Amino acid sequence: MHRLATFKGLLPPIDRQAYHEGLRAMAPLGVAISVWGLVTGVAMVNSGLSIPMAILITLTVFAGSAQLAVLPLLATSAPLPIVWVTALLVNLRFVIFAAASRKSFVMLPWQQRMLAGYLNGDLGFALFSRRFADDPQRGTPEQWGYFYGGALVNWVAWMGSSIVGILLGGLAPTDWGLELGAYLALLAVVIPMVHRVPVAAGVLVTAAIAVATVHFPMRLGLLLAVLAGVAVAVGVESMRPEGQPHGVVAVASDIADEGEVM
Repeated sequence: MHRLATFKGLLPPIDRQAYHEGLRAMAPLGVAISVWGLVTGVAMVNSGLSIPMAILITLTVFAGSAQLAVLPLLATSAPLPIVWVTALLVNLRFVIFAAASRKSFVMLPWQQRMLAGYLNGDLGFALFSRRFADDPQRGTPEQWGYFYGGALVNWVAWMGSSIVGILLGGLAPTDWGLELGAYLALLAVVIPMVHRVPVAAGVLVTAAIAVATVHFPMRLGLLLAVLAGVAVAVGVESMRPEGQPHGVVAVASDIADEGEVM
């Protein structure tokens, strides 16, 4: 078994072959991640954030949906508690991801778990869950290698493109259609998730309420839309017949299936 050396205790023992497998699995999704990151970086600077502040937020938050959600609130000087709650609700899915993959990382030292939690993303979690869904053993160098292989592609694609977007700032003409590029990139990430009935129901409810409440002050309609969408998705999932996959692992399998095709 070939293992990569750890980096000052931040990484667990990593299987080299599984690491490269994770790299290959995530690589096709790097284009959509990069386009989304580029436009998010441009949007952050155009909303009034300074370049150093935008880079700091990109490095620490590392969540495009949360960054885009709070930009209008920051631009309108909304109270910080509203900004925090908005980011928390948008990123609530990461709590579910972490809980679902907990058994593969719980035995690691706290600093290694912190790094894994920081790098755990939507598509990486989906691919990881699908790859090791039937593995009876949890917390192996193969699993850690696959996780960090995919996480590296995701982090580099997002950070690199976001920082380029931040540095470009308002230099890119609006007629370049970057906004459309952002929507297309986001659709490339979201569409594979809308494969099961519970997820589709949650997305439809969220979209409908978000449109209906678009004029609510301080973007409070977004909070209502997210809460309603999650409630509907959970409710529909609870009504699924016995014997069929439930929960985030079932959704992750579908995302992984689509990701392998992309």
